[in-house]
Amino acid sequence: MIPGHEIVGVVTEVGSKVHKFKVGDNVGVGVIVDACRKCDQCVNDLENYCPERIDTYNGVLPDGSLTYGGYSDIMVADEEFVIRWPDNFPMDKGAPLVCAGITTYSPLRYYGLDKPGLHVGVAGLGGLGHVAVKFLKAFGTKVTVLDISPDKKSYAIDTLGADGFILSNRPAEMEAAAGTLDGILDCVSVVHSLQGLLDLLKPHGKLVVVGLPEKPLELPIFSLTLGRKMMGGSMIGGLKETQEMIDFAAKHNILPEVEVISMDYINTAMKRLARGDVKFRFVIDVGKTLKAD
Repeated sequence: MIPGHEIVGVVTEVGSKVHKFKVGDNVGVGVIVDACRKCDQCVNDLENYCPERIDTYNGVLPDGSLTYGGYSDIMVADEEFVIRWPDNFPMDKGAPLVCAGITTYSPLRYYGLDKPGLHVGVAGLGGLGHVAVKFLKAFGTKVTVLDISPDKKSYAIDTLGADGFILSNRPAEMEAAAGTLDGILDCVSVVHSLQGLLDLLKPHGKLVVVGLPEKPLELPIFSLTLGRKMMGGSMIGGLKETQEMIDFAAKHNILPEVEVISMDYINTAMKRLARGDVKFRFVIDVGKTLKAD
């Protein structure tokens, strides 16, 4: 499996029936490259929830062949699953938005955590979390970051503009903030307790999970029922909303923190990823560094 799915590039050729794009256009491709186009989800611009969706990597095409993602010097994509890249918006720094951006933007919109004046928490200040903070600040919400690393406090507040920071592994700090948040976007991708997060919510608050731990999480039912709290999830977004997200990001200059690398640096980058030595996304400059055999 070759999981390249945050892809931006320039159109070099178009088919005779293509009408949305032309040679020279800057474009992006995200996590999905096709869907059935006729189910309720597809009809409502939610192709990401289509039961027959085809992922950009390791997906099975109608002819039985597999999709191989974007770690290549050329990619063929259906125009219906391509987004138009905004003018003068950096392609290298912006590339992760077609996954990390829509993964955070969509649930914040859907669950109504995008309203000015709300107090929203972001759990896990990593690849997803730092983008979520940027969107929330652009929405006009008050933002508190929750993380286990004290080293991230300065970055969260001074650089991202978060209004508060809580060390989630310190009970005293968690208890002091109990019942103060209207919602939390949980971006943590390792097994963790939901109890503390639910306790931070006001009655009727919402805990939305977008991180994907390898093992199931334990759900504290009493904490949900006693405060009529809600818990939900979200997985990327449809093509219409992805275009909306990238246009919003361009308008508000929302860009992930990235480190651009060459193709021959990938093995080193993977080792650094394994030990958490990246802030917050590696972006591969395939066009300039992929060497032909």
